[in-house]
Amino acid sequence: MESSSIAGVSERALRSAGVCQQLHWLAAGRIDAARLSDCHLAAIERENPRLNAYVALDRERTAAQAALAAARRADGASIGRLDGIPIALKDNLDLAGWATTAGLSRRRERRASQDAACVERLRGAGAVIVGKTNLDEAGLGALGNNPHFGAVQNPWRNGYSAGGSSSGAAAAVAAGLCSAAIGSDSLGSLRIPASHCGVFALKPTHGQISTRGMVPAARRLDTIGILARGVNDLVVLLQVLAGHDPADPRSRQRRVDLALPDWEPGRLRCGTLPNLAALGVAPAVIEVFESILSNLRQELGQRSIVNLYDYSFEKARRAGLLLIEAEMLGTFAEDLADTSQPVSANLRGLLDFARGKSAADYVNADRMLDASVLKARRMFAEVDVLLLPTVPQGPQLLADGEPPNSALLTAFASLAGCPALSIPMGRLPDGMPIGLQMVGPPGSDLRLLELAEVCAAALDATPSYPVGS
Repeated sequence: MESSSIAGVSERALRSAGVCQQLHWLAAGRIDAARLSDCHLAAIERENPRLNAYVALDRERTAAQAALAAARRADGASIGRLDGIPIALKDNLDLAGWATTAGLSRRRERRASQDAACVERLRGAGAVIVGKTNLDEAGLGALGNNPHFGAVQNPWRNGYSAGGSSSGAAAAVAAGLCSAAIGSDSLGSLRIPASHCGVFALKPTHGQISTRGMVPAARRLDTIGILARGVNDLVVLLQVLAGHDPADPRSRQRRVDLALPDWEPGRLRCGTLPNLAALGVAPAVIEVFESILSNLRQELGQRSIVNLYDYSFEKARRAGLLLIEAEMLGTFAEDLADTSQPVSANLRGLLDFARGKSAADYVNADRMLDASVLKARRMFAEVDVLLLPTVPQGPQLLADGEPPNSALLTAFASLAGCPALSIPMGRLPDGMPIGLQMVGPPGSDLRLLELAEVCAAALDATPSYPVGS
């Protein structure tokens, strides 16, 4: 059982609080980093056997990091904005001395020699790395059912998908098994599980956070992003993680800072899609989405239908998937050739699909990225933000397998390199959560986060965390 309190703060309150609240308690001396870490480790020990969110833990190493953070704070020598905050990592990000499996069993013994760039920044800010979280095999999928490490259970309801591929990270955040988590998003891999698990996710502008030390999916799409229990936490973590990395060829070297959060609600121009039903979005999702648009009438300013009639969301999804599958043929060549620890038939089939395509097919898919960039430029000349559901349907039974269109609504932002986030917008009739997606022009990350904070406060749809505890 959970102990009643830690210095007057209950363990449940600790696990439900966001990063900013925990930082306040740490600064005020109401909690210390060692006990904050112990609280999360105890919760992981109780609940991870059910959720299967983590695939690698080192309790002694985590406790040692937390003890150092506690000592620094006691001496008034905190080293950074996240000193003592427990953060989880998706297991496609390098952590020195740990295996980076990317969801493949044969990589269990392959230890990373150095930290990923994002981990370097986390350590520099004093974060306590809790462990590595489960993901779809090779990071390719949106179900969270890994054939080597087992399925991640949705913390809202056993037997249901947590989404993917950052499934374990989203489940850990929702269930209060870490303060926040760092994952990756190449076609929706953060936003989809955020929607399914009822948490907040940010996929920044492409290149905003270095991807050095990440097992790539498709480098022109790969983005390091954040999962948290509140918008303010996304802001703090973005400011810690963002920055130019000369060792990452796609790192964004900004001539100016991120656009300031200066949108005025009365002058805000919001765009929506012309026909969600025609795209295959479930009626229940459309009903929740239209309801929140009505509830946010004052916050969202002027609304209009965007001109995306000539843009195929399905073609964009398929193009992005082909680029990922084709690049993975090279990334996972050794894994595909190893018959002693074979990849699943499902993964092999997905990559064989790309193997059967021609160079012209790949070029046509690559051109869809440029078409998406140009479409985004034209669209954001007319509106400030695009609003749409995060996913076409809610969490499905794991036994039913992965719907083919999970990334239908998230692919556009990935191909166009735009920042996008998902916030909880309510519940479906079956009681499961569903997310609202916001997409802005490149560089508008802080503006987007400000709007998300305003909308989240007005909606009052944030779940009571920790979910399922």
